[in-house]
Amino acid sequence: MAEAAQFQGTRSAPARKWLRRTAAGLLGASLLAGLVQIPSASPAQAAPDAVGSSSVDVSINSMTPTSPTEDDTLTVKGTVTNKGKSTISDAHVGLRLGRTLDSRSAIDTASKRTGFAPGSDGEEVPGKYQAEIDKLPSGITENFSLSIPVEDLDIRGNGVYQLGVSLAGRTPGKSYDQVLGIERTFLPWQPTAADRKTDVSYLWPLISTSRLTARTDSDAEQTRALRDDSLAAEIAPGGRLQQMVTLGKNLPVTWVVDPDLLATVDAMTKNYKIANPDGTTTTGKHQAVAKQWLKDFQEATQEREVVALPFADPDLASLAHRGKDVGGALGQLKSATDLASRTVETILGRKPRTDFAWPAEGAIDSSVVDVATSAGAHNVITRSDSLRERGGLPYSPTAARPIGRGNTAVVADARLSTAFRGDLSRAEDSTLAVQQFVAQTLMVTMQAPGRQRSIVVAPQRMPTASQARAMADAITGLEEERWAQPQDLSDAAKAKPDPDATTQVPGRGAYPGSLRKQELPTEAFRDARTTQNSLDRFQVILSQPDRVVTPVGNAIMREMSTSWRGNGRDAADYRQSVQDYLTDLSQSIQLVQKSTQTLSGRSATIPVTVQNNLVQGIEGMKLVLTSGQPNRLEVEQEQAIQVEGGHSQSVKFDTTAHANGTAWVTARLYTEDGTPYGAPMTFRVKVTEITSTVMLVIAGGVLLLVLAGIRMYTQRKRAATREATGGPDSPEAPASSASPQAERARRAEEISPASASGEPASVAPASHAAEHHAPGSGPEQQGDVTPDTDPESGEASGMGEKVDR
Repeated sequence: MAEAAQFQGTRSAPARKWLRRTAAGLLGASLLAGLVQIPSASPAQAAPDAVGSSSVDVSINSMTPTSPTEDDTLTVKGTVTNKGKSTISDAHVGLRLGRTLDSRSAIDTASKRTGFAPGSDGEEVPGKYQAEIDKLPSGITENFSLSIPVEDLDIRGNGVYQLGVSLAGRTPGKSYDQVLGIERTFLPWQPTAADRKTDVSYLWPLISTSRLTARTDSDAEQTRALRDDSLAAEIAPGGRLQQMVTLGKNLPVTWVVDPDLLATVDAMTKNYKIANPDGTTTTGKHQAVAKQWLKDFQEATQEREVVALPFADPDLASLAHRGKDVGGALGQLKSATDLASRTVETILGRKPRTDFAWPAEGAIDSSVVDVATSAGAHNVITRSDSLRERGGLPYSPTAARPIGRGNTAVVADARLSTAFRGDLSRAEDSTLAVQQFVAQTLMVTMQAPGRQRSIVVAPQRMPTASQARAMADAITGLEEERWAQPQDLSDAAKAKPDPDATTQVPGRGAYPGSLRKQELPTEAFRDARTTQNSLDRFQVILSQPDRVVTPVGNAIMREMSTSWRGNGRDAADYRQSVQDYLTDLSQSIQLVQKSTQTLSGRSATIPVTVQNNLVQGIEGMKLVLTSGQPNRLEVEQEQAIQVEGGHSQSVKFDTTAHANGTAWVTARLYTEDGTPYGAPMTFRVKVTEITSTVMLVIAGGVLLLVLAGIRMYTQRKRAATREATGGPDSPEAPASSASPQAERARRAEEISPASASGEPASVAPASHAAEHHAPGSGPEQQGDVTPDTDPESGEASGMGEKVDR
């Protein structure tokens, strides 16, 4: 293959001589035309080289230094793998220095080219810098290492060179050398400092997905709950975020932070729980890891600029396209911006910059800019493939562009910002990405060496650990500052704009359709509004509203996070979990259902119980009782309530009955401003009112009982008076004429001991009864009869004797 390449490299000079000789000897035009095509066949003979050059996979796994100088030794290491079916013999690996590239697009083209092209890939460096491989069987991989002093590379001027590593050897079918595989990278060459260096602002993002839920425990510390424990792996040694902090510590970058990430890690430094799919929770155990990561982050950012995105990194494009017409959505953005500053300041001890907005992928249109700048941000980070150049500038202009109303578009370079996408876990891919990035920065400077320009690099929001390592290697490759120098993002935003650069923000129709498909739906913002309204109604009755407002309010902001893009199901589940939690809390305050009540009488009281199962008290509420039949049952309207946490309170309402029957009564809680709270509670009241006739009968009966009692009391008092004054012989005893009492006395006298013994009783003369009364006495009164027992008789009364007392 080497022979074929050498033939191809002769540039057809012998062929031209041969053509002239043939043209002179032949007169026929048709024969001449056929012979003219012969030189064009010589490249075709090299075609097997291009095909054969793909039978061996060459990988460049490292290249040091990234951008060498004259006194350096360039070392390239990698592997070669035989992908063919035949053994390769007499092989060697060598370097090829290709031609310089003259534009940024030329670098892009070279990076995509495959196969061996002698004219572009250049000559192989002489043999003493080659690595010999006697045999390379099919499927076998061999390592190589090539080192060469830079002065032996025959570099002839500043620029970006294409550097290739090729394997040449022989196969059983071809006994001559042929290039069987090649890999290319780039060699940026600027050994001395440029007159005007390009300022480079590199954003170093610390952003993750939303994990904190709205739920908290009832303890004093309000133990937080996370959706899962995956963040622990990211901040643990070797994890993505741990690598970002460790690598960024020594890099001249601008840190771009989502404050929600800091708040979540801070929650993990204390007691925290992990929510399980079945509704249970487990205790988190990574407090030490969280504390160490926060400590490392604080140390890494001490001398660097920190930009805080709005809390939870809200999706600005989704908000602009689908949420701005939903009430309260833009207000959430302002709240998120204010909270961002407080959160970062609490953890870092200094205020961050909060005047930058960063839409997803840097894609903007007029509506996105309007929303992004509505909450106080005056600098919108976009990208050059969104705010495209229309003036045909032959160079990359400065990033800062005035876009009206005092706002600035900070246009990140699209090529540099997307240089580290994809899987960079393989050393080959990482090395090529680093070399291409460094080469592009040099080409930016060489485009207009007399112009001082400022460019910004805004990578993907959540780089993987391998991507972060490649980014760090690329930034380190510029540390000698021969053609580029670091700059803070705030300085880039204030740089003098290029007067010829595009400043017109694209219209709404220019927003990429692929990104629009990933946006949050309008439903997401409606859900957030519903939850916020519920929270607003709930917090006014709480004695300690911050215990609910802070975790739930922050969760509402997380519902609008950019991290939900392309993950609609998890986003919907998260929104529902926040609403469900708030509903559970609000339903902890409820009316205890009453059974049917029975009222007897014209007036009574009805107790209604309010149960508070929260750990904090409620206040500023009133309980209203309403009768469905006020003509039958009238109730007191309302009463203020205040219930301590974990307690209940019974509130008594006065009622007045007007008629018998059933009345439905409704109890409902209200806030002080008259807003209904919770569901109403309805119960039945049976009224059994007593009529006036019945009342008169009962009253008459009671009166008769009272009068009878008085009469009995009077009679007993008179009898006691007579006994005290000596009976009927007393001078005070009233005389009486014949009366029923006298008749009873007469009958008593007829009873004698004789009659008791069975003898016939004798009838005493009337004059005998009159002896027991004083002369001149009147008729005998009841109770005046003297005993009929002869006081002089000492015998006992006979059985059956009647004694009238």
